[in-house]
Order: sequence, then C-alpha cells, then structure tokens
Amino acid sequence: MKHILLFIVALLILSFSTLGQNQNAKQLYATAKEFIKQGDYDNATLVLNNALKQEPYNLEMLEELAFVNYLKRDFAESINVCKQIMDRPDVDEQVFQILGMNYKALAENKECAKMYKAALKKFPNSGVIYNEIGELMAADKNLIGAIEQWEKGIELAPNYSNNYFNATNFYASTGNLFKEIIYGEIFINLESYSTRTANVKALLLEAYKKIYTSNNMQQQSLQYHSDFANRFFETLAKSKNLADDGITPEVLTAIRARFIIDWFAENNQDKYPFRLFDHLQYLLREGMFEAYNEWIFATAANPSNYATWINTYPKQAEAFKQFQQSRVFKLPLGQYYK
Repeated sequence: MKHILLFIVALLILSFSTLGQNQNAKQLYATAKEFIKQGDYDNATLVLNNALKQEPYNLEMLEELAFVNYLKRDFAESINVCKQIMDRPDVDEQVFQILGMNYKALAENKECAKMYKAALKKFPNSGVIYNEIGELMAADKNLIGAIEQWEKGIELAPNYSNNYFNATNFYASTGNLFKEIIYGEIFINLESYSTRTANVKALLLEAYKKIYTSNNMQQQSLQYHSDFANRFFETLAKSKNLADDGITPEVLTAIRARFIIDWFAENNQDKYPFRLFDHLQYLLREGMFEAYNEWIFATAANPSNYATWINTYPKQAEAFKQFQQSRVFKLPLGQYYK
C-alpha cells in the first residue's frame, strides 16, 4: 500500500512539473493575463517569465511584464524591462508610456521629460506621448504647457481619448465653453462607458447652462478669435428663445436639433467639415437624436428621470443602445480648427 501511495505522489509531481512544459508561450501568456485580471501579480510575473523562456524576444509579453512589475510597485524592475526593449526597431509607444508611469511614481520628473523627448523622435504623431507630457507638465503646475501638449495630441491623433478628457477639464476650469463642449462631446463618443464619461456629461450640461445664461452670446463668441467658434455661437444663438423656460434635457434636444439643421443649411459644414456634426446629423435623420441627448443630459441632470424615459420609450432607447454598441466613432485627420 505504501509503495502504491508513493507511486501516485510521484505521478502527481511529474504531471505538475510537465504542465508548464506542455503549455506553449501563447497559452502561458493567456494564463498570465487572467492572473492580472484577478490582481494576482506575483503569479502573473511567474507565468510571464516562464512564457519568455520559450519566446525571450516577444515584445508583447515583455511589455506586459514591465506593466505587471509597475502594478507590483517594483519600479526598478519595470524600468529595467522597458530599457531592454526601448531601442528595438519594433518598439511601440506603450513601452515609453509604461516607463513614464514608473518615473512619475518615483518623482523622477526630469528623467521622465528627457525620455518623452526621445519618445517623440520615434513617434512624432503619438497622441499617447503628447498626453503623457501634458500630464507631467500639469503635475508641475505648468498648465499652459500642458494644454499645448493635449491640443497637439488632439491635432495629430484625433482618436486618442485621453487628450480630449484632459483638455475638456482644463477648459472647464478656465471658462472656455466652446472647447469644453466640443472636446467633451467628442470624448464621450470615443469613450462611452466609464466613470470619466459620466463626469464629462455633467460638464457638458453645465456648459450649456452657462452659455444660455450669458447676457451676450455674440460677445462671448468673439473671445475665441476663431471663425469656427464664431459660426458655432452664431448658429446656436438662433435657438436662444427655446431656453426661456430653462435648460433641461428636452430643451437641449430641441436646441441642438435646431443647431444641426441651421449649421448644414448655412453650408458651414462645407467650409468646416466636422465628424461630430456629421454624427449628430445622422442621429437626427435616423430618429435617434432624442435618445442620444437623453443619454447625455438626462443621466447628468437626474438619473432616475432617465430611467423613466427609458421605460416610457423602450424601443427608442434600445435602438440607440444597439447602434452605440455596434459602431466605432472615429475622427479623420485634418478636422482640427484652432
């Protein structure tokens, strides 16, 4: 009996020792990703290192290893991994992003800024790097420098959402209602389901309230020194009387519908083609405009009222939900108007 038990134990030890060998690097990488989702970073590190024994030059796995070490707060090891791969010809911008996160965590801002400068030489159109530089400058209280970086990121990489998020919050704090509205609405279309989305929806609602409580909308538009902004406010001013009874989600739906109709009727879109306004026109034409505006403004004003609206108009709500989940909102290059 004793010999049988020893034999079973030996088989178990052998099976466990060969388990990792029987899994290829791809399978081990998938296992490591699951450990990361569970917050088990030690096991993730262990499995990633085993995977890298099979594929020691796999860039994706090395990036993941650097990121896991950052999550473990083993900043020195994370930096070490990043530095091993940052000069490779196939390196991507995420490596520099992870490296920057480590430097920021260690408050090594000068080294971080130097590294970002090198990163821009490799990736001159990187929205990721411009956003990271902007956040580094903002942490150093250089907000003017920060917004210049976020604006550059928006211009060169119009589908990277973080630059819009940071720019929206900057302009909300400085009273630039035009850019707060434009960048905020682009952001919630690029990133539709997050806690940040809810925060930006609230900013959008407040920005529209401020616009319509202003005594002189035309004078307000002149502060932006932009023909695009002037046309925006001139078109919006035509619906000023709709706000006489206050700004509610329903009133904003009417105001914004009138804006889109007038914007295209006056051929503004010919001079200033703008994907966001194309998107709004499509929603208006397809009967989803009310649902879209309720999704933005009713959730910000009163979530219980939004729930009531969904229960009252379930078909409209479901149609918009299906559309939103099935489409990818993308902006083309070249639609950046200072």
